[in-house]
Amino acid sequence: MTDQVPEQRAACSSTVQQIRLGLKDSLAVMLGLLPIGLAFGFFVTQSGFAWWWAPVFSIVIYAGSAEFIAVGVVTGGTGVLAAAVTAFMVNFRHLFYGLTFPLDNIRGRPAKLWSVYSLTDEVYAIVCSARNKTWTHTRIITVSVACWLSWWIPGIAGAVAGLALPDNLEGAEFALTALMIVLAMEAFRGNPDYSLPLSAAALAVGAGFLLPGGMLVAALSCYFIVLWVRYRCPRVDASMTLRRPTDAPDFGDKEQP
Repeated sequence: MTDQVPEQRAACSSTVQQIRLGLKDSLAVMLGLLPIGLAFGFFVTQSGFAWWWAPVFSIVIYAGSAEFIAVGVVTGGTGVLAAAVTAFMVNFRHLFYGLTFPLDNIRGRPAKLWSVYSLTDEVYAIVCSARNKTWTHTRIITVSVACWLSWWIPGIAGAVAGLALPDNLEGAEFALTALMIVLAMEAFRGNPDYSLPLSAAALAVGAGFLLPGGMLVAALSCYFIVLWVRYRCPRVDASMTLRRPTDAPDFGDKEQP
């Protein structure tokens, strides 16, 4: 019995350490989500909804831009089919996220279901970089919970505050674009391969000319094929890789025990 006490203390200490690391990993994104959540709360109440609809949207949908679209769809009287197609187009990228998310690192069905539900651009960017492949169950769950709370709580605060603010506030939604730029820059710092953003940009421009109505889905689909071919064919990957002589991928994680 006495031998189990040190083991339990060590396990508890390890869990606390992983939670701290997860919170540290999420801090920048949590700060970035704060103004976006506030903006969504403003949008909900200024669209004529009661304040409590903000947490309802965030629980039922929890998909960032799709929540903004959902409010517009409801207030605009858009049909169910059009709304479903719009939501699918906006969140089509999540099909690709699921292919590389480390779900095997998550223990237990409830935790796996939560990880699937809470997978967003921000969680994916934090968890799925090459250097984070060995992250623990606790660290990954901490990241997802922290990001969810950073969206859900500011949404309520923004909705309540929006009741007292003037109508037609604009500009706060740009925080979402700024956050995506920061996440892309952080991902590139971890793997400074210039062929990745260049190929993504070329595919986006090409899809914009050929399929302007479905640019996002077409570009993402083609980019996924490119990444899959590079993953399956190391020679192709080596021939496409474009780095400066001084650049090298940062796959280390000094904090990982």
